[in-house]
Amino acid sequence: MTKRTYQPSKKRRARRHGFRKRASVGQKVLKKRRNKGRRKLVNI
Repeated sequence: MTKRTYQPSKKRRARRHGFRKRASVGQKVLKKRRNKGRRKLVNI
């Protein structure tokens, strides 16, 4: 039987989708989410 595709890891998730990553790569995303008034800028 094969392994499932999603093997969760908090560290990996934070590094790929966390705030620090967004701040370094996705400035437009953060700007749009701030302007829209999102309570959370990033979902980890």
